Amino acid sequence: MDDPAALAKIADPRERASAAHQLIDDYQAAIGELSRIRRESLEELLSGGMTQTQIADMLHMSRSRVSQLLSAGLRPERAFLGAGRLTVSIGGKQEVGRSDPGDVISAESFSAYNTLAELARSVGLDAGYEVVPPPGHVHLNRPNLIVMTSPRLLPFLGQIMEADPKLRFVSDERGWFIKSADTDEEYRSPRDSGHSADYGYIGRLPRPDGKGSFLYLAGIHAQGTLGAAHFIADNIGQLYKELKNRRFSTVVRSEYDGKKLLSVERVTPLYRHEGGN
Repeated sequence: MDDPAALAKIADPRERASAAHQLIDDYQAAIGELSRIRRESLEELLSGGMTQTQIADMLHMSRSRVSQLLSAGLRPERAFLGAGRLTVSIGGKQEVGRSDPGDVISAESFSAYNTLAELARSVGLDAGYEVVPPPGHVHLNRPNLIVMTSPRLLPFLGQIMEADPKLRFVSDERGWFIKSADTDEEYRSPRDSGHSADYGYIGRLPRPDGKGSFLYLAGIHAQGTLGAAHFIADNIGQLYKELKNRRFSTVVRSEYDGKKLLSVERVTPLYRHEGGN
């Protein structure tokens, strides 16, 4: 129900309160997204050569109000993550020797979630996480979704990655690695050879229902997933400027010392998937 007048006629006060609460949340989310779109549009007008005075005249408001909107509105790059509360789905595994049957996630994956949750809060979004138990049947047909961990824990993602024309997760007798579909170049984790480094995949992939997309972050090992999250946090402004919310993929390399992440760098282009939204 989205009509306040009709909502006011609900006889049961408990039902009326619940409906009003939901409607307020929906309106606040819509206002937040409209605020972001407005600020982004104003910034594009400025970069296109208009002055704040000209924009004020166009919108029939004062120049000081335009300046206020440019500084106080939600950051446009939040759209790279989503338009509402984020759900971060993390592949879990059963730990040998545990006394309880619960599924666990790595410390690096949880740190990656915290990195994204902090980033989300900085751009005006909330975030929560869920653990996807073996065999990794994650529900992808949802808005504002980020999925983390490799197809080793989430096998269905290996099939979804077939929509990526540039990169693949594959495995052989030596283990999992990322492969270029164009050049056959292989990105095998240095960790498998005893070195403190790992590769991670970052991509925006299509939902199976065709009604949107989701962000996917996957290291060959957990350190690569953490590096991918930090790369997004450190570069979200530039990523949004170049990609908006179009489909893409890339590979990053993380260097670490023990559990401490030292550096992350992109080692492939930002591959844009033609026709992907």
